[in-house]
Parts: sequence; structure tokens; C-alpha cells
Amino acid sequence: MSQKHYFLKLNPPRASFTIDMTHEERNIMIQHVAYWQPYVQNGTVIVLGPVADPKGGYGIAVVAVQDEEDLIKLMAADPANGLNSYEYYPMRAVTKQ
Repeated sequence: MSQKHYFLKLNPPRASFTIDMTHEERNIMIQHVAYWQPYVQNGTVIVLGPVADPKGGYGIAVVAVQDEEDLIKLMAADPANGLNSYEYYPMRAVTKQ
């Protein structure tokens, strides 16, 4: 079965979050980065990182999974889910073979 690709957007709790997060929020975001790192290494995550939008930063990722259920499980287990909220959209990705 071929993998499906999704674009994820991690919405912070406020527009200024990337510059004024609290110590507790920063610790959660450190856990968030550590959580996704193995998925970057194994190729599930194609790209991941913060976007420096002048209107307010946010995070993005492009992931390759078997189905939407797998994606939902990944997002649900993210330590930053709850502090932040996810949006996700299916996409057609052109990737290196």
C-alpha cells in the first residue's frame, strides 16, 4: 500500500507564543521536538519546523503515513498537543525516491 501525505499545522495558543512562551511551555515544546525526532529519522516526517510568520509563528510538518488513523495517533501522542492545536490536510507530495 502506498503512503499518504499530510500537511500539519501546529497552531500556538497565542500569536506571540514563539517569543514569550513560559518556562513550562518551553519544556513542553522541547518534549515536542524530541517526540518527533525519531519520525524525522525514520522518514515518516519529511519536513518539520517552526515558521517565522510576522503575524505569529506556528509549526508545520509534512508526514507520510499509511492512513489518516495513523496520523491522528501520532498527533494525539505529541506532548504539545493540548497546549497547541493541530490542523491537517491531505496533500499530494512529490518526494525523493
